[in-house]
Amino acid sequence: MRTGIWLVGARGSVATTTVVGAAALRAGLVPATGCVSALEPFYEVPLPGFDDLVFGGHDVVDTDLVKRAEQLAEAGVVPHGLPGVLGTELAAADAEIRPAPPGTETGDQSAAAEALTADLTGFRERLGLDRVVVVNVSSTQPPAVPHPGHASLSALRDALARGERPLPVSSLYAYAALRAGCAYVDFTPSTGARLPALDELAREQGLPYAGSDGKTGETLVKSVLAPMFARRALRVRSWSGTNLLGGGDGATLADPQRVVSKSESKGLVLEAVLGGPVEGGVHIHHVPDLGEWKTAWDHVTFEGFLGARMSLQFTWQGCDSSLAAPLVLDLARFMALAHRSGAVGPVPELGFFFKDPVAATEHDLAAQYTTLVHWVQTAGAAT
Repeated sequence: MRTGIWLVGARGSVATTTVVGAAALRAGLVPATGCVSALEPFYEVPLPGFDDLVFGGHDVVDTDLVKRAEQLAEAGVVPHGLPGVLGTELAAADAEIRPAPPGTETGDQSAAAEALTADLTGFRERLGLDRVVVVNVSSTQPPAVPHPGHASLSALRDALARGERPLPVSSLYAYAALRAGCAYVDFTPSTGARLPALDELAREQGLPYAGSDGKTGETLVKSVLAPMFARRALRVRSWSGTNLLGGGDGATLADPQRVVSKSESKGLVLEAVLGGPVEGGVHIHHVPDLGEWKTAWDHVTFEGFLGARMSLQFTWQGCDSSLAAPLVLDLARFMALAHRSGAVGPVPELGFFFKDPVAATEHDLAAQYTTLVHWVQTAGAAT
C-alpha cells in the first residue's frame, strides 16, 4: 500500500523530523519510539508500513531538506550524522516539494486551488501511489473570518468563481486535498477542513478528514491529570499554565491574532473534563533562546474533604518536533486505513491525537485510547 504523505509546511521542523524519522525507521537505524501505530494492539492491522511511505509537500521557503535536517542535528533534535547517512532519501523527498503557488496568500484563490490540486494529483500519479494523505503542519493561523462561502459547497464554489478569497490558507489546502481525492489531517489549530462547505465536499468525494491541533505536551498531561481530579471528586479551583516556546512556533504564536487559535484549543480539555470553566488560563511566551524546545509550567489549586486547600505543580520540557513527528506518521497511517475502509467525513476516533478533536467531545486520554484501538481494529478487520 504505497501511501503518499503530503506535508503542508514541508520544510518546517516538524515535517523535516517526520521525513528523517521515517527514513531512519526504514533503514532500521532507530526504534519506533513515540509511534502509537507501532504498539501491540495494532500489530495485525493492515496499515501501510514505514517502507510504503512516500513524501512530498508544499512550502514557502526554499532551504532543502538535507540542509534543514543538518540544522536540526546541530540543534540536537535529530542525531548528528543521521542527515548524511539518509541524504539520498531526504533529497528524493525534497524533489517532491513544490512552492506554494501564486494566489495562496494573496490574489486569485481559485487559480491557487487548481494549482494545489494539480500538484497533489501529479504526485499520486507520478509515483504510482495507492492513496495520499495531506497533513497540515504549517504555522498556526488566526481564527477564520466568517464568510458566506463557508456555509455550503455551492456558496463556496460561487464565491471562488467570483474571484473572492473566502478560505483561510489552511482551508484552501484542505479544499485542494479533498478535490484531489486525498484524506486530510490538520495537525495545527487552524481552521482547515472544519467548515460546513468542506465537510460537504468531503462527503461528496467520499473522503475522511481529521484534526485539530496535535496534542504533544502540556495538554497531553492535562488530559491525564484532569480526569484524576474528576474521578476522585476533588474540586479544581484554578489551573494556570505558562508556556515558553522557542523556534518558529514560538515566533508565530507571538502574534496576538495567531495565538488565539492555540489558546482556545489548549483550554478545551479542562472545561470538558471538569464540567465547566476553570480560573487561570494559558499564557504563551516566545523565548528565542529555547530554539526547538518548549517548557510548560502548570500550577493547579484544588479542594479536598472539608474544604482543605491543596496544590499541584508540574513542569514539562520537551522538543516539539520530536514529540510531533511520530504522531504525524501515526495519523497518516491511520488515515490511510480510514480511507481504505470507506470512512467519510470527520474521524472522531482519532481524537486521541488532538487538543480539539473534530466531531468529538471526549478529552480523557485513556478513554480516547480505548476508542482508538477499537476503531482501528474494527476498520482493519473490515478491509
